[in-house]
Amino acid sequence: MTTMNKHTRTSTANDVGTLAEDARELISATADLTGEKIAAARERLTEAVEAARDRALEAAKTTDKAIRSNPYQSVAIAFGVGAIAGYFLAKRK
Repeated sequence: MTTMNKHTRTSTANDVGTLAEDARELISATADLTGEKIAAARERLTEAVEAARDRALEAAKTTDKAIRSNPYQSVAIAFGVGAIAGYFLAKRK
């Protein structure tokens, strides 16, 4: 279980990190542009990226705590969701 949780946290962190990196590149690319609207857009983008990163990390921590608190229920729910998804995917073919 812990390996899966670490993988999920790592994957989430990598996705958020990639998004943040892309946003920073966009901010850098527009650094030479002037104007209040551009500056305001860069500031909003920076704030949004930081907030998204914080929310994603908090969600990963909360999920990890919930799974650790209820491991059997977590496995049962994952199994059930997988079975339902498998049923519908098999039915499509």
